[in-house]
Amino acid sequence: MFKRIALSLAFTLVAAAPALATNYITPANLKKMLDEKQEVILVDIQPADQFEKHHLPGSIETNAFPAKSDEEKARLDKTLPTINASKAPVTVLCPRGKSGAKNSYDYLQSKGVDEKRLQILEGGIADWPYKEMFVTGR
Repeated sequence: MFKRIALSLAFTLVAAAPALATNYITPANLKKMLDEKQEVILVDIQPADQFEKHHLPGSIETNAFPAKSDEEKARLDKTLPTINASKAPVTVLCPRGKSGAKNSYDYLQSKGVDEKRLQILEGGIADWPYKEMFVTGR
């Protein structure tokens, strides 16, 4: 019985590993990178009205949220020249840092962006605690 449970648990963990493979960055770590002027490519997928209301300086506006359709994913293509011209980490900024961010992460990875460079902001823009850093407009 114990052996069967252990095998079942091991199989579940192995099957779930790809889903857990996404890289995340905390707001504190991203803020530190920005404060220290470290190079980072910010791919913002918020809808246009949300981006205009608040985004981080230097973000590339894509309006790709939720990055489900081919049309939404294609909006991420404009980030590829910047990403490919650099070796900097790439942070996906999403309204909440959930499925839209993961869809964008997966799409960029499918376009050849090394997963070691990709990360998602935990909690997205909604949970960004340093609101004084936001800029408005385009």
